[in-house]
Amino acid sequence: MIERFINILIIDSNIRNQKGLKEILLGNGNNILIANSVEEGIAIVQSKEVGILILNIDERFSSGFEVLEQLKNESLSKTMYKLVSTENASKGTKFVRGFIDGAVDFITIPFNPILIRSKLDIFKALYHKDQRINQLLTNIFPVNVLENLHLHNKYTPKRVEQGVVLFTDFVNFSSRAKRTKPLKLVKTLEYYFNAFDEITERYKLEKIKTIGDAYMALAGVTENEPEPVIRACLAAIEIRDFMRTERDVNNAFSSECWEIRIGLHMGPLVAGIIGSSKMSFDIWGDTVNIAARTEAASSPGTILITKTIATEIDQLFEIESKGMMDIHKRGGRIATFSLTKLKNEFSLYSNGRVANSAIRKKCGLSTIDFQRMREDILMRMRALMPDTIVYHDVSHTLNVEKSAMRYAQLEGITPHELQLLQTAALYHDTGYLFEYQTNEEYAVQLAQKQLPKFGYSADEIDVVTRIIRATESSEPQTVLEKIMCDADHDYLGRPDYYTIANKLREELKNQGRTFTEYDWLNFQLNYLSNVHRYHTDTAKNIRLSGKQVRISELRNSLQTLLES
Repeated sequence: MIERFINILIIDSNIRNQKGLKEILLGNGNNILIANSVEEGIAIVQSKEVGILILNIDERFSSGFEVLEQLKNESLSKTMYKLVSTENASKGTKFVRGFIDGAVDFITIPFNPILIRSKLDIFKALYHKDQRINQLLTNIFPVNVLENLHLHNKYTPKRVEQGVVLFTDFVNFSSRAKRTKPLKLVKTLEYYFNAFDEITERYKLEKIKTIGDAYMALAGVTENEPEPVIRACLAAIEIRDFMRTERDVNNAFSSECWEIRIGLHMGPLVAGIIGSSKMSFDIWGDTVNIAARTEAASSPGTILITKTIATEIDQLFEIESKGMMDIHKRGGRIATFSLTKLKNEFSLYSNGRVANSAIRKKCGLSTIDFQRMREDILMRMRALMPDTIVYHDVSHTLNVEKSAMRYAQLEGITPHELQLLQTAALYHDTGYLFEYQTNEEYAVQLAQKQLPKFGYSADEIDVVTRIIRATESSEPQTVLEKIMCDADHDYLGRPDYYTIANKLREELKNQGRTFTEYDWLNFQLNYLSNVHRYHTDTAKNIRLSGKQVRISELRNSLQTLLES
């Protein structure tokens, strides 16, 4: 069963109502947030994505539609289902009927647990469906286009004077398609295009479409980030280098390798939506045609750019003139250049492949190279972690990272904070590469040594190391430290607890610490009952009840063992 989580906000100053609703709704991934006033409620919806809101309309602070409309306007969430609670059913009906854009339903006081759970389950399902639909739409249309469609039901065509178009396609694709099984061909294309999607997303480019084996992305049109030309060139270099790595790996295994051509051009273009029943976002103009021609003229494994691009980037990148290129159909010629790499002084690793923190900041990008950091540390763990470490292994690290991201989403932390939290989650068990007992300190030392190479500042490294050290402390201080501790023990409240706990037992045995069945049950009971505690309200809401079930199960198992 897939776990799905949601923030549910209750605005009600009545303590009895708060406790009653919380007892009814806790569990099943519901993170219950409480506000005693509208002001507190507004602060919450501004900082956290709330899926369902329950407002007591009998309160003096409530003015019906106006309050709900205010909460909607302030909400971080694009979709928030609003319900009202009241002691008077007829009053609730009256309010609901009057809310054109307000509440979707009402619940009466005193509460009917079965009815409330049934209603909330419906709106939870609708909320998660909305989330999925929004995600799919975001994958199809740029964010600003979706906002225009939502507000005005249309998107007015837009002319841009300096749009950057990036084109790629694969060398000899047609002949390869003839000799390759269709399913294998499509899977390979999907693998490469998914990688391109990740790269263009990191550099805040907008993927427009794929046409057969061709891939087209755009910069400087649908987003408001600075330096679109630089960002597009950085993305092109990363795509080229990714394909070079793939080629080298395939050659090493004597497998068929794919090669790519890349072309970029900048100039005026028009962006808009065409179609009525099946709409699509597209761009038109001479710029698009020249970009496609530039890509077609490039050599395998190289990036060809036009003069309009070259004059913008020649101070930062190494380029080489490739002469004039004929523009088919339209006629005329245009100067072209080969884009090789970043100049070393602007490169994070002095190899011309990844921009340093200053350039990344100039482009509105994260100043740290998170993706390469993640790949590096996971590769180290997979290659060097001792075979005796079967609990604190890579799968545990990825599990903790996933849990931390889930808590972070519910807690409403910023994207930059999330990167630091994920970094700590990825490094927190790397100390087991060196030492079992004092592993946290070794993990801190490794982080302090490695993270500067990926653009982390001294302040960022300090935050990461404090988060790592919090896993050995019973009193984490910051929200990030609390999330890390809760993510590290998220499984204590999950149904897969026993599978993971048995790995811990095996790992301890590998360290020379063996348990009888009686001792193992006592060991678990003592830890869950007397040592461990969750720190964030989110963890308490979504995991504490599951942990209590584990405690009860362990006690029953111990009792059964004693009686046998």
